[in-house]
Parts: sequence; C-alpha cells; structure tokens
Amino acid sequence: MSKLKGLLLTEGMHGMISQVEGLAKALDIEFTHQKVELNSFWKMIPPNLTPVSNIVFNKFDIPDFDIIISCGRKSVIPSIYFKKNSKKKVFNIHIQNPKVSPGNFDFVIAPEHDSLNGKNVVTSKGAIHYLTLDEIKNNHSYLEEKLKKNKDYLLLVLGGPNKYYDYKNQNLINIFDKIKKILSTNNLQSIVIPSMRTPKRTINLADNLLGDENLVITNIDKKAYLSGLSLAKYIVVTCDSTSMISEAAITGKPIYIADIPAKKNDHRFKMFRELFNKLNITKNLNEKLEIWNYKSLNETARIAEEIKKQIS
Repeated sequence: MSKLKGLLLTEGMHGMISQVEGLAKALDIEFTHQKVELNSFWKMIPPNLTPVSNIVFNKFDIPDFDIIISCGRKSVIPSIYFKKNSKKKVFNIHIQNPKVSPGNFDFVIAPEHDSLNGKNVVTSKGAIHYLTLDEIKNNHSYLEEKLKKNKDYLLLVLGGPNKYYDYKNQNLINIFDKIKKILSTNNLQSIVIPSMRTPKRTINLADNLLGDENLVITNIDKKAYLSGLSLAKYIVVTCDSTSMISEAAITGKPIYIADIPAKKNDHRFKMFRELFNKLNITKNLNEKLEIWNYKSLNETARIAEEIKKQIS
C-alpha cells in the first residue's frame, strides 16, 4: 500500500519546520514542504478577517496530497483554501492556535499553555518536534573527539531574540558568567550550540567567554545538536524557545532554563515554564546543579497515534 502524501505549510522558521516535519515523519507520510508568503496588504490582517482565497498568498505548484499540515499564522488561510478546493477528501491539520474557528480543520494541535479547546483540538505538553531518541543515539559520537575524556558535559542551547526577549550583550554575559561558575564548581565541560535564530555576535560572545576550555559550535550543525543532547549530563536552554526546551525533554535529562528579562508580558512563556516545572522536566538555572529523572516526553509520537486512528 502506497504512503499518504502530505503538503506541509509554514513560514519557514525552524520551530515551525520542526513541528510539521516531526508530525509528518511520525505519521509515516511522504511530504513536500512549502514556505508560505502572504501578499502585501494581507500580511497585516489577522486570519479571522482574511478571505479564504488564493489572492491572499503567493502562488506555488501544488503536488498531489492527502494531508495538509500547517503551522503559523501565514499558513492558516492556505490550508483552509486547499482543503476547500480539493477534488478529493483531504485532511488538514493545523499546529498552534490558528486564531480562527478550529472547525476549519480536521485537527488542531495546540500546546496546553495556549488554553485552546474544541472537539477536534488535541493538546500537547509543550511543542511537538522532529527529534527522535534513535536519531539522538545514532549521533552520539559525532562530537566525542572534540571533547575532553575525563569530564561530564553541560549542553547550552542558544535561541535568539524575539518580540519578548532581547539578546543584548549584558543579558547573555550574565548567563555565560553563571555557566562559567557552574562549570568550574562541578568540573564540567560545556558544549554550546546555536540555533538558526542566534545572532552571530552572540555566538562570538560565547566563543570569547567560554571557548578556551569548552566547545562552542559556531555554525548551524544538526548532528552537533543531536550529539550534544546524547552526550550531555545536564542541559541548559535559553528561555525564549519553547520548541528547543520541548525538544530537549525527549532525553529525560535535567533541563535548566536560562532566564532573560522580558521586554513585554510573556504570559504564554510563563505558563509553559510553569507546566514544565510542575512536570519535573525543568528548573530555573542557578549556580547549584541537581540530577533528577522524568519520563522522556515524546508528544509527537503520542499525537500521531491519535490522528492515525482517525484517518486510517
């Protein structure tokens, strides 16, 4: 039996790509990924005030598909449009709060901290993503030769600035100084991994302040990220990315959140952190390290199984 075909729609940001591709892989479908751009005027209009029309978004070649998986505001209208105008039965799944009626989709996957309810709404603890334990295990040795052999490792995963958090140098210096004290006190070596959103100046700052005795990856390297997740005894993630914190939670290892002062009300981020603290997945970063255990969090696989039962 041939696999179902998927059309993935996002704005092209790493966190969104991770979610749609993670779900597509967990559903075991073939897929094509399309970045969506809204046309001029419609970029400023919320989805609930936007017509379901192809005048709203950039035109692109549409492959044959059975399932649409979308994520992000810009992909809401295209997903509804393609389902509505398909000549065959198509399932559409939207990840995150679409800010329109969930009834426009067969499934909406929303994190608990979005507080979205509906008969077709599936809630997740944190963000779903594309990482698997097998993939992490298979890349374990990728960084080993670059690390000291007589140390335990602390993985520091860096996000990037957004409308809530400012990556000005002093905020990062405060985090790096705290990390340096932790490394010295606990005889650890750190592995520093940037993300697609990490400014070059932040990577350079990390290299200058931590680079002598530690491994700072200065480019985007997925294998290094996976290897770091496998090798590390402790994981630290900056507070600006629910996606990366959720990804790290698949390891079952202690995760510390490095705080950055918020520029504006970060209510959803706070709710997310409160949930993960309550689940015993994360703690706030201070100068004392602890070891604790929790069950590996794999919401992508759980939710994919729920959806498979209904589309098979």
